[in-house]
Amino acid sequence: MEAMFFENRSRYGFDETVNRLSEIVPENGWKVIQILDLQETMRKNGKEVLPVKVVELCKPDYAYQLLSDDALRIYANMMPCRISVYQKTDGQTYLSRMNSAMFAAQLGGVMQDVMGHAFSDAEGFIKQIAVAD
Repeated sequence: MEAMFFENRSRYGFDETVNRLSEIVPENGWKVIQILDLQETMRKNGKEVLPVKVVELCKPDYAYQLLSDDALRIYANMMPCRISVYQKTDGQTYLSRMNSAMFAAQLGGVMQDVMGHAFSDAEGFIKQIAVAD
C-alpha cells in the first residue's frame, strides 16, 4: 500500500502551504475546485484534530477526456484530483496524495494517459512546496 500513497514534508507552515498550493495550481492551467477543511468538519462533530485540508484540483482538458466517453465515466469517482495538507504532532506540515498513475497503469489506454499526466502535474506542484529529498 505504501506505493499507492505519497507523503512529503512542506517547507512552509500549514496556512502558507495551502496558500502556495492554491497559487501554483492555476498558474499551470489547473483549477482549484474547492478546499475541504476537515479539521472544521471534525470540530462541528465534537472531535478535535490537528489542521487538515484537502485541496480538490481539476484540469478541464484532462477531465473532458474521461467524462466525454461513456466507457470511461465509471472512473469519475477518481475526480477531481486531491492533495491533502496536514500537520502532525511533530509540528511539521505535510502533503499527501494517491499514486493515481500507478492505479491508472493497471487500466491502460486513455485512463493511463490522462491520469499519468495529471499525476505528473501534481508532482510538479508538490515539488515546489516540499522539502527536497
